[in-house]
Amino acid sequence: MSDSNVINLEDQPKPRSVGKNRMGSLTHLLPRGSLLGEEQQQPLIEALDECLKLWETQVIIDLAGITLLNSKNIETLLYYQQKLTRAGGWLKLTHIKPLVRDILTITAADQQIFMLDEESPADTRPRAPSANAHQHPVRIGDLLLEKGLLTEEKIEQAIQLQKTSGNRLGEIVVKKGWVSEHDFLSTLGQQMSIPYITLRNGLYDPDVINLLDSEITSRLKMVPLFMVNNTLSLATADAQAIAGFSEIEERLKCRVRPVLARKEDILKTLNEANKSNIYGAEVIDDLGEDFEVVDNVQPDDYTGIDDMAAESPVINMVNSIIQRAVHDKASDIHIEPSQKKCRIRFRIDGLLYEVMAPRIELHPALVSRLKVMANLDIAERRMPQDGRIQVHTQGRSVDLRFSSLPGMYGEKIVLRVLDKQASIMDINSLGMQQHNIDAFLRLLKRSYGLILVTGPTGSGKTTSLYSAINYINSIEKNIVTIEDPVEYQLDIVNQNPVKENIGLTFAKMLKHVLRQDPDVVMVGEIRERETAEIAVQAALTGHLVLSTLHTNDAIGAVTRMLDMGIEPYLLSSALIGVVGQRLVRSICPKCKTEYLASPELVERFNWQDKGKVKLSKGRGCNECYDSGYKGRLGIHEIIETDGALQKLIISNPSRDQLTDYMQQHQIKLLFDDGLDRALQGVTTIEEISRVVSS
Repeated sequence: MSDSNVINLEDQPKPRSVGKNRMGSLTHLLPRGSLLGEEQQQPLIEALDECLKLWETQVIIDLAGITLLNSKNIETLLYYQQKLTRAGGWLKLTHIKPLVRDILTITAADQQIFMLDEESPADTRPRAPSANAHQHPVRIGDLLLEKGLLTEEKIEQAIQLQKTSGNRLGEIVVKKGWVSEHDFLSTLGQQMSIPYITLRNGLYDPDVINLLDSEITSRLKMVPLFMVNNTLSLATADAQAIAGFSEIEERLKCRVRPVLARKEDILKTLNEANKSNIYGAEVIDDLGEDFEVVDNVQPDDYTGIDDMAAESPVINMVNSIIQRAVHDKASDIHIEPSQKKCRIRFRIDGLLYEVMAPRIELHPALVSRLKVMANLDIAERRMPQDGRIQVHTQGRSVDLRFSSLPGMYGEKIVLRVLDKQASIMDINSLGMQQHNIDAFLRLLKRSYGLILVTGPTGSGKTTSLYSAINYINSIEKNIVTIEDPVEYQLDIVNQNPVKENIGLTFAKMLKHVLRQDPDVVMVGEIRERETAEIAVQAALTGHLVLSTLHTNDAIGAVTRMLDMGIEPYLLSSALIGVVGQRLVRSICPKCKTEYLASPELVERFNWQDKGKVKLSKGRGCNECYDSGYKGRLGIHEIIETDGALQKLIISNPSRDQLTDYMQQHQIKLLFDDGLDRALQGVTTIEEISRVVSS
C-alpha cells in the first residue's frame, strides 16, 4: 500500500515513557513518540492504569507529539473514558493535530471524549452535525439554496431533469457543474448528520483497509477506514448505498458507520492500496521534462528523460523518484524490500516519510537501473556496493551517493541527495543568532588553532564546516580539506577524499597535507587518537585546523579529546573554540498560530519578567505532512577558549568541573538558544526538548 506524505508507522520513535504532571485534582499525561502498535501504546496504558489505581480520575492527555492514531488507539481511549467516567471522573484530549482530530470525528470518538482547543478552522476537519440541527427534515435543495450554492432557478431545472431522467438531484447538479462535488457532499453530510472528509493518507488504518478484498472495495467504491469496537467507519460517495453497507456488514460481521468522501479520492486511495499502479500516481504525475542523467564518464553528455521514458517504465519511475526527492528537499532516498512490497521513503527534515510502495516484483529492476546509473556491477548482489550518480533537474546539478546493502529480501538502497544549490554555504544563513555569529567569526579570523564542531550524526556539522571554509576562502590562502567523502566541490580549495580501502586514512592523509604548505586544514572528522594528535600538532605549528567530533555538547569535546589520549597541556594551547549544534524543525509558515504560554511554562523557564509570553505552533496542513513543521534551523552553543578554560584543561578536569565552568561563565547552552528561538516564534518548546534531550 502506498501512503504518500505519511510518516512511516513502523519507524516512528518508540515512547521512552509517558510524562505525567499533577495540578490540583487534574492529571496531565504526555505520550512521547508514536502510539502505533501494541508495544508503543503500552506506556500510555500503564500510565492510565496507574491513574485509576491512585483514584486520579480527571485526566487530560496531551497529544502534541502524536501525528497519527489507529483503531486500537481509539478503542483504548474510549475504554479508559468509560472507566474514568464510572469512577466519577473524565478523560479529555488537548493539543490535537488536525489529522488526529479528523480521525476522532470519523470514528465518532469526538462524541464521547471531550476535546479541548476547539480552535481549528472549520475547513480543515470534518464535522458531524447534530441530528437536531434542523428540527424538521430539510430537503437538500433547500440547504444548497440556503448556502447560496444554487439559485431557485437552477433548483427548479434540476427537479425537472430529475423527473425525466430518474437520477438523484445531487448527481444532476454535480454533473452539470452547478455545484462542486465537495460542496454537495459537505451539504449532504449536514442534511444526513454524516461526517464529510477530504480523504487523504493517514485517514485510514492500514490494517483495516485490507480487511476486504480489493475486488469488493473496487466494485462497491468504498474504503474501510477504521474498525473501532466492531463498528467500521466506511468512506463512500453514496450515503444511500444500503445494499453495499449490508454486504460489508454481513462479510465482516460488524456495524457500518458511513463517512462521505469524493469518488475521485476514493478511487485514488483504492488504486494505491491495491498497488495496481506500478509507478505511484502522485510521483509520475509530477514528472517534468527538466530531468537529465549526467553520464559519469562524460559529465557534459546529458541524456534526456523523454528518450529514456520511452524505453522503460522502470527508468521513468526511477527518474520520477529522484526528481520528487529534490523537489521535496529530501536528504536521503531509501528503497527497501520486504516480504510483500518494496517501500520507498524520503528523509525530510530528519524524519522518514513513505512516499510510495511499488510491487515487490519491481524491486530488482529498480536496483539494476540505479546500479547502471552509478556505473556499478548489476550482477553483484551479495556484496555491498558504493557509487555516485549525477543528475540535472530543476535547473541545477545534484549528486546522489549510492549505497547498497544485501538483506533477507534483497538489496536495500540508500541514495544520499547532495544538492549544492540547496545547501547552506553562507555563515549568515546557518540560523545562528547574532551573538553566536560574532563568536564564530572571531574564531575563524584567528591565524592558527583548533576549532571543533560537535553534535550527533545529522546535526549539520559538515554544513557548518563548509560555510566556515567558504567564509575564509581566498586566493591568498592555501586551504586543504580531508573528507570522507568529498560532498561539495569548492573553488580554489584543495579537496582530498579518504580511501581507507588502500590505507589512505585521515591520519595518513593529514601527515602529507601538512607538507603541502597549508594555511587552513579541514579534517572531516576526528575518529581516533592518531588523527587527533596530528590535528593538535598542526594547530600548534601555525595552522588553522577545523574538524568535527561526535559529542552531545560543546564542552564534551574537551573530555573526548582527553579520553583519546591528547596531553592536557597540548590541548589547552591548541584548542581555541568549540561549536556545539543541533538541527530543529521550524514551524510551518502556512499553518502557524500563536498562543499564550501557560503559567506552568512561565514558571518553569523563569519568564515572569516577560509579561504575557506568546509562543507559536503549527496546526498541521498538507504543506507540512500534517506535522506542523517545515524546514530546519540550527541552534548553537559556542565556547571560546580563555585563560580560565586553558588552566582548567591543563588540570585534566572532570565533566562536573567543566559543567561548573560553563555555569560560572554564563555560556548559553543549546537548550537556552533553543528557548530563545521558541520565544521568537520560529520553533516550539516540544521540538527543542525532543532534539536536545535525545
